[in-house]
Amino acid sequence: MFSRSIKATTTTTTTSSRFPLSLSPSPSLLLRQQRVRAMSTLNTKFKLNTGAEIPAIGFGTWQDRGMYAQENAVREALKAGYRHIDTARVYGTEAAIGKAIKESGISREQIFITTKLWNNAHHPDDVEAALDASLKDLGTDYVDLYLMHWPSAFARGESLFPKDSNGKNKIGDTDYVDTYKAMEALQKTSKTLAIGISNFSKSEITRLLQETSTVPAVHQLERHPWLQQAEFVEWNQSHGIHVSQYSPFGNQNEIYDKGKNMGKLIEDPALVEIGRKYGKSGAQVALAWAISHTCSALPKSKTPTRIHANLQGDFQLSTEDVQKIDSLDKKLRFNDPSESFGWRFYADLDGKR
Repeated sequence: MFSRSIKATTTTTTTSSRFPLSLSPSPSLLLRQQRVRAMSTLNTKFKLNTGAEIPAIGFGTWQDRGMYAQENAVREALKAGYRHIDTARVYGTEAAIGKAIKESGISREQIFITTKLWNNAHHPDDVEAALDASLKDLGTDYVDLYLMHWPSAFARGESLFPKDSNGKNKIGDTDYVDTYKAMEALQKTSKTLAIGISNFSKSEITRLLQETSTVPAVHQLERHPWLQQAEFVEWNQSHGIHVSQYSPFGNQNEIYDKGKNMGKLIEDPALVEIGRKYGKSGAQVALAWAISHTCSALPKSKTPTRIHANLQGDFQLSTEDVQKIDSLDKKLRFNDPSESFGWRFYADLDGKR
């Protein structure tokens, strides 16, 4: 088992909440304290099994293909203080991210970059070329983390979504273990400092651990207060695998059809009520809850105010409030492309349809 450690630093000094017994804080002072707490961030980092540190809140870029819009969003995120940028080959955002990083003036070493191998490049002979293409667009000679986006393979070729004669995704026959072994070889070239996985089931990880030699540094998966997967998260962590949450706001992402005919997770009354105690929003509480369970989280936005606000989701919840959020689990999974990808994802996990 790999040990995990948390490194937290505070960049904003908050006014002390302790007062002499003979004095009571004025309402105006309490309001100022609340505003300071709302604008602060702990800059929490988690140690991976490689020894590297990953910032607890990263900037997600899924579904933001517009070059100009994404470049501006990443530029704003870096200005706000994000030092963890998450992308993938299939997102189509790598070039915009690379340009924003170059123009930011921030040294490459200060930014943790994650990208992902797409399904059409699972064949062992294609893996390095796929990473090289990502590195070229990102404008860097290495990434901090390279993930296998899904355990399922598509047919080899240039098309990200190759089609068969019926217009359905053309499925490949490459075993994800062979793909991962090719990724292991890449780590030795220093083109990626760590490798990991995304959207794997427990049985798939178990097999990976048995048949390969490198424990994944990170497992990126859907997780939020309505899909907590507590046992699975703890199981990953017990094997030295850090869990990183995508869609930390659940059905806030409009692509999820399953989440359209219900209230938004970030408006859950329990999250909103807890947020009032800290001068935070329901979204910020959801992020703080993730961090309380030693998970990093990847919120995304193109709106400057929300970009800044999400980073302020790195604050400490009380044990009582964490437990209240733990009780919200609905085992409600929003992202499951099993049918279109020709693979039964999450077969042994909570929230499987």
